[in-house]
Amino acid sequence: MTEKERPFLFEINPSSLETMLSWTKMRIVSGPDPISGAKPASFFDKELGNSINKDGLGWEKAFKLFSNIIVPSARPFDHPTSLSFVAAAPTPAALSFDAVLGAAEIFAGNWDGGSGAIHAENQALAWLASLAGWPLKNAGGVFVSGGTLGNLSALHAARTVYKTKNPNFPKKLAILCSTEAHSSVDAIARVMDFEIIRVSSDEFGRININEAASSLNKASEIFAIVANAGATNSGAIDDISGLADLAKIHDIWLHVDGAYGLAALADPESSNLFKGLEHADSLIVDPHKWLFAPYDSCALLYKNAIFGAQAHGQKGHYLDIVDKNAWNPSDFALHLTRRPRGLPLWFSLAVYGSRTYAKAIKQTLKIARQIADGITKIESLELILGPQLTVILFRSLKLSKSELYDWSERHRRDGSLLCLPTMWKGETVLRICVVNPDTEAKKIIDVLKTLA
Repeated sequence: MTEKERPFLFEINPSSLETMLSWTKMRIVSGPDPISGAKPASFFDKELGNSINKDGLGWEKAFKLFSNIIVPSARPFDHPTSLSFVAAAPTPAALSFDAVLGAAEIFAGNWDGGSGAIHAENQALAWLASLAGWPLKNAGGVFVSGGTLGNLSALHAARTVYKTKNPNFPKKLAILCSTEAHSSVDAIARVMDFEIIRVSSDEFGRININEAASSLNKASEIFAIVANAGATNSGAIDDISGLADLAKIHDIWLHVDGAYGLAALADPESSNLFKGLEHADSLIVDPHKWLFAPYDSCALLYKNAIFGAQAHGQKGHYLDIVDKNAWNPSDFALHLTRRPRGLPLWFSLAVYGSRTYAKAIKQTLKIARQIADGITKIESLELILGPQLTVILFRSLKLSKSELYDWSERHRRDGSLLCLPTMWKGETVLRICVVNPDTEAKKIIDVLKTLA
């Protein structure tokens, strides 16, 4: 369809379109502004207050609001100095392709709508399943928006299997996890209405396997175990092999939450950290965390994909035309409409190759070790934990809690470092998580020296 053939109601402004494409290119090449950050609602009431009105602003004015007001108010999580939470570091190929993907407007809820895109996504999923040591004949899954939806969908499948095996199941079911389980587990428990049996974690944040065994022996209502493979706060990796043995003994589901940590599987030398993963029933890993893809993307995988389909497949007259013999992503998670959000990962892998991904993971592990070593050499700091994968916890020996927050905010605002306090074993400490291979350890250490 040519420009003249398009519907006249929504006009195209060629000049503004070129401006938007140029801005996109500039952002991908130059990266984000590290001093960007949140602003108060009163600021937006003034700057964006009348942006939606009867007559419209036009392309140019509307885009200026985006580029001059909205973007500078967003934290630049993909900047190399953004080391709080678990940030993002999309490759140039993944970021560029995400812009292309939006223009393609592919519906990827079923095979009929997006067969080629779904096939490509499945190649990326098969790569991840092979890293986990799962037979590709039965393994499969789907890309969802994030770890919360991935965990929810996996646990719904787990409960469905449990109820099939146990027709006289207890009215109130439960899952077992450690005290270091992600906050999404609490949210999912409220949505699915199950209990959480928490097991203590050791000084490294790993689940107490003996206590887990004892809890399973006492409780008959547990339908799944959730293991950490890189806990968000500490980087802890649970004894997956030991938990797999317990799951087998009690004939229940083992789900591995590797939203952050399982990306390390891309580095062959790090794969031994996840022994026993091959025995898990499901897992998640977020490409937008440490697999260098843009937001938002979580890979949800089942070792036996049929269990996901049995739990999530939707039925309806309007769906009768859907070919149920094909691979329909809507069958494997709690969703129907979806974009092929796994394609940026697929494209980046296709461009650079898995060997480059292994090098990038190895590089971030090296950077984390360098930062941890630097912390041990600063007299005013004490290394508490790590690096576990690429998470480091440390304390200031001189600054108070309020002074720590002031220090963090000051360096966040000047763009030198995003390093925010967290809680560990009841104490306010500082945390760093490295996922960007462009992070420079020396620059980070120089900023940390100001904690005096």
